[in-house]
Amino acid sequence: MNKELGKIVLIGPVYPYKGGISHYTGLMFRALSKKYDVTLLSYSFQYPKFLYKKEQRDYSNDTFKIDNTQYVINTANPVNWIATANKINKLKPDLVIIQWWHPYFAPCYQAIAGHIRNSKVLFICHNVFPHERFPLDKWLTQRTLKKGNCYIVQSSQDENDLKTIVSNAKYIRAVHPTYNAFKMQNMSKEHARELLKIKPEEKILLFFGFVRKYKGLDYLIKAMPQVKEKLSDCKLLVVGDFGDDKEEYIELINQLSVNDVIDIYDGYIPDKEVEKFFAACDVVVLPYISATQSGIVQIAYGFDKPVIATNVGGLPDVVMDGKTGFIVDVKNEKAIADAVISFFDKDCASKFEMGVKEENYRFSWDRMVDNINKLYLLA
Repeated sequence: MNKELGKIVLIGPVYPYKGGISHYTGLMFRALSKKYDVTLLSYSFQYPKFLYKKEQRDYSNDTFKIDNTQYVINTANPVNWIATANKINKLKPDLVIIQWWHPYFAPCYQAIAGHIRNSKVLFICHNVFPHERFPLDKWLTQRTLKKGNCYIVQSSQDENDLKTIVSNAKYIRAVHPTYNAFKMQNMSKEHARELLKIKPEEKILLFFGFVRKYKGLDYLIKAMPQVKEKLSDCKLLVVGDFGDDKEEYIELINQLSVNDVIDIYDGYIPDKEVEKFFAACDVVVLPYISATQSGIVQIAYGFDKPVIATNVGGLPDVVMDGKTGFIVDVKNEKAIADAVISFFDKDCASKFEMGVKEENYRFSWDRMVDNINKLYLLA
């Protein structure tokens, strides 16, 4: 019979590394630490420059900082991988939790998980397969995830993908918990709009996060002429890092003559700057072409903001159509426009905000911790 879970090693990116998975790891550590003895191992080296050309760290705000994090994993050094596994074995944890989202980490995680002794290994699957597929990604993923004893997936798509490579997997499908740590000042909508120079009466849509092709921003831009025609004082804020494709989007905005209703905030948004954009908006829009799940939904829910999202991947698992937002057809600018217009014409904001609050436990870190304990006892 399994002994009770007591000691955990948690592996993944964390402050000062950028991005949603870094925030996720920090919040998971805090939640687990309320009940268990947790050691957090992060990276001394995460990505080589050719894979991630921009600065990988952001020291501007330490909200997600975890004291006593051990930055010991070099993802490109095989000798380090064995040393890391030996370090974990000396700690004698009951459970090792690894954040999984991209096959780049496959050799490193295969080596670490393969050399762990007398501890169970749990993979948290942010994506089973990467958003942007490439040759050998399934093979690399399968070889790595088969080293695990159990899994948490966060969408129906990831559940199905996991079954294709680990047929007898012991797993729980659990929705992505809420990112409530960005609500640092409890900023009012009025104050946020003052900071952004937005008029109180304006109807504000928010697209937030790294701009990538799979996120379908072009369909949201194509929806804006219809929105502009039907709704007065409606504006879209596009907030995030464009990478190399910005000019394509600017050209589309100019072709459709909607530059007067779209404001662009290009670049990485430091953690301390996130709040004003979510506090200021009325609704967050995710026009994704493909997705497993999205941390952006959970940032929105952390501010009690409703979401309009497309019917892809795990988004319908977390956006409850007619309760916490709207689900619309993918690659369909008219459907996006109709949902935006309906949201404001039918004054859905208060109803949907209440729906978000009613789902608090389902999206809580407490529930995630309960699921981790259940899996440990099951595996």
